[in-house]
Amino acid sequence: MTLENWGWSPFFAERFIPWEDSGYLPARVIRGEKNYFRVWSLQGEMTVRFAGKIRYKAGGRADLPVVGDWVVIKPQPDQRGIIHALLERKSSFSRNLPGTRKGKERVEQQVIAANVDLVFIVSGLDRDFNLRRIERYLTLVGSSGADAVILLNKTDLCKNPEECKTQVEEISGNSPVHLCMARNAEQLDILLNYLQPGQTIALLGSSGVGKSTILNGLLGEERQKIGAVSESDGKGRHTTTHRELILFPEGGILMDNPGMRELHLWGEADDLAESFSDIETLAVTCKFNDCQHKTEPGCAVIKAIETGLLNTGRLASYHKLKDELIKLQQKR
Repeated sequence: MTLENWGWSPFFAERFIPWEDSGYLPARVIRGEKNYFRVWSLQGEMTVRFAGKIRYKAGGRADLPVVGDWVVIKPQPDQRGIIHALLERKSSFSRNLPGTRKGKERVEQQVIAANVDLVFIVSGLDRDFNLRRIERYLTLVGSSGADAVILLNKTDLCKNPEECKTQVEEISGNSPVHLCMARNAEQLDILLNYLQPGQTIALLGSSGVGKSTILNGLLGEERQKIGAVSESDGKGRHTTTHRELILFPEGGILMDNPGMRELHLWGEADDLAESFSDIETLAVTCKFNDCQHKTEPGCAVIKAIETGLLNTGRLASYHKLKDELIKLQQKR
């Protein structure tokens, strides 16, 4: 097995140059625990912790290692080691940390995962199906530097899955949309085309949408535990409690993630350009350059609403996410 199997590339090799010939090794974080990490290096899988100077120099949580990061380690006996540096990330997706601090809403970046090439956004076609939530995930992924593929799972629980797919394709831009029933592994074969050697794919979605079932189906084994969805509220249980990179024998790396019930965006208003490209394209032809697409005369976006070219829910979602990102920028 080589570093390239785990996603090593010239991008990271260039950033490791200062550490060459010094007894240090590059390693990828494949699993995070409370006080330590599991990494893979040319010496195999190791248990490591980071040096105190990393926490001391960190400007915040975003500067600390997460699953997917490439780090510089100093090997120790018994397959252990110390992380001495974090290599620059090629991509990362983050959210604003949920909760409050001293009675005020938090404003702190939480990096969910690093160096991901592609994200499978998983939505169940049961009670979880929500176009506005999918738009939020697309915005999150669009600001990360990764590409997105949307998986609409549980087709057996939906009366008209093709209609749902059409609705999602209207908001997905250039991101492909696939229907599947993850419990039938044969329906996941189309996803194998995305598993390329050295490429990292993350599974994102709410609890209970079937992320672990998809992972097990692709692996052909029961690697992750699967929990039932509550009949009373339609919410899934957190069967995945940690992030982990899993290497496929045929090539490719898949990252399973715990379900996220709170998805606060992190980024800037410009990050909407990709996830709402239809509205951004219309806005170019508005009469005023600073048009807010609300009540202004000559607004091409409002005209699209009136002619049925654009859905009112879509525009409302655009305004909501844009306001959220602008307020976040102001607080930062």
